[in-house]
Amino acid sequence: MKEDLIARNRAAMRRFETCINTNDLDLAKELISEKAAFMTPVSPTPLMGAEGYLSVVSMMRSSFPDVQWKLENMVADEKMVAVCWLCTGTFTGPAPFAGIEPNGRSFSTTVMNFYSFDEEGKIVNDVAAVGIAGILQGIGAMGVE
Repeated sequence: MKEDLIARNRAAMRRFETCINTNDLDLAKELISEKAAFMTPVSPTPLMGAEGYLSVVSMMRSSFPDVQWKLENMVADEKMVAVCWLCTGTFTGPAPFAGIEPNGRSFSTTVMNFYSFDEEGKIVNDVAAVGIAGILQGIGAMGVE
């Protein structure tokens, strides 16, 4: 039934919020298909499955140890969920970000993602609207203070 699939996908996104905020690989394996291939600017080849997806989360945490995604809003149908995230963090980690050394500055930005689900209710694709401008602005890499 269509309503059941929509409810399943919405519930999965609420669990996914916990997954990315805790970097929980076991939960990621429950939610993300092992066949999922994620394209990202940090890799020339697709990142595969739960491990691939969380590798991007780990990369973010190496620059922003307190990075958090808060699910602000979502729209769902039986095959896709659109999510508006509020992403926040402080640039205190050991790793540079976009060639910039950590400087203790914070960011808060809105990011849109579109998640596709397979018949089993697992995420098979994530298309993100580019939110890096908000991060770069927050850490002082862009001209706006």
